Amino acid sequence: MGSFRIEGGHRLKGEVTPQGAKNEALQILCAVLLTEQPVTIHNVPDIIDVNKLIDLLKRMGVHVDDLGDGSWRFTAKDVDIEFFLRPEFKTLGGGLRGSVMLVGPSLARFGRGYIPTPGGDKIGRRRLDTHFIGFEKLGATFIYDAAEGFFKAEAKQLKGAYMLLDEASVTGTANIVMAATLAEGRTTIFNAACEPYLQQLCNMLVRMGAKISGIGSNLLHIDGVKELGGTEHCMLPDMIEIGSFIGMAAMTRSEITIKNTGYDHLGVIPDVFQKLGIALERRGDDIHIPAQEHYTIQKFIDGSNMTVSDAPWPGFTPDLLSIVLVTATQAKGSVLVHQKMFESRLFFVDKLIEMGAQITLCDPHRALVIGNDFQTPLRAIRMTSPDIRAGVSLLIAALNAEGTSTIDNIEQIDRGYQRIDSRLKSLGARIERI
Repeated sequence: MGSFRIEGGHRLKGEVTPQGAKNEALQILCAVLLTEQPVTIHNVPDIIDVNKLIDLLKRMGVHVDDLGDGSWRFTAKDVDIEFFLRPEFKTLGGGLRGSVMLVGPSLARFGRGYIPTPGGDKIGRRRLDTHFIGFEKLGATFIYDAAEGFFKAEAKQLKGAYMLLDEASVTGTANIVMAATLAEGRTTIFNAACEPYLQQLCNMLVRMGAKISGIGSNLLHIDGVKELGGTEHCMLPDMIEIGSFIGMAAMTRSEITIKNTGYDHLGVIPDVFQKLGIALERRGDDIHIPAQEHYTIQKFIDGSNMTVSDAPWPGFTPDLLSIVLVTATQAKGSVLVHQKMFESRLFFVDKLIEMGAQITLCDPHRALVIGNDFQTPLRAIRMTSPDIRAGVSLLIAALNAEGTSTIDNIEQIDRGYQRIDSRLKSLGARIERI
């Protein structure tokens, strides 16, 4: 198990370019199974979760070419569908949350898709009902083997259907859309997720020959086609990493420019950080954050404390609430952070409290943060990363803290952030991988 040793209290300065979007990559890579023709993908992040999925595709028989500089070519001409039933797949697929999105394209093209209970972050229950209810509406038979923790979906020919999703699940919508592209007839999905990454997937599928309308809305229509062809696709910058760098700049009182942000796809993310009092300036497609000695959390018009909560797109992404929470600890003022989706995501605040942050965990979903306006720096401690986003939040806290902190279990951070230590070093951070 690796660790980061971080000497806090140093200001950062310079430019940083965000990696390709992790959450988009997991969808796009699964979509290559929908065609036997080559699919070339650019700006693929070099992170553990993505590399695991690429390795899984290789073992399934997909021909994979590493073109360098984050570009890959995938040719799923000779897929070994029996691989799904082997113990190797159950082990590899069970260690990766994104592997669930293999089911939709496999079901559509090969008539069956299997997945073990997927792993990933320990942030609370993330049910798969939306995925499999959608597959059933398309005519698939669904079986869950509780003894082995194995999900099975099978269908000779999927048929289009109308469905109202019980939740606007991003991965659920992606899985159902991929399955519906090769179904017979029209599929209508209401209450569909409409995140930029889902839009990217839909646009890529259209270039492959799919017929999808309503992209960017919560009402999608997919008219099935007989087959899809190859294409070329470039992934968006990772909006979660962009938000992480904004919070990091504020917490370390640093001047940082984030390059090539895909600003028009960031939604309310810049606005939420500005509500925390962080000055940021759009410069073309870049975001410049000047060094600030203080930043003050806004209040609502009636004078009440600010609340930041997550919501389906175009609301604020839940993946950045951990970053907002840690950033608020050094602001002037108070904010209530309301994490609605996952009941375990805020439990990492006990480490921030140990570091000296003033946080009251009201319940598993809400935390009241009282910023100390840099009056008292956080204290360096030893801590463990529980998940990707909490891990980076603790890293940001360590960069602010007085003294040297150690973060264990950094494999969690590496799952979602590409070479974060070397990139932070280029900005002047004192961080060492041990």
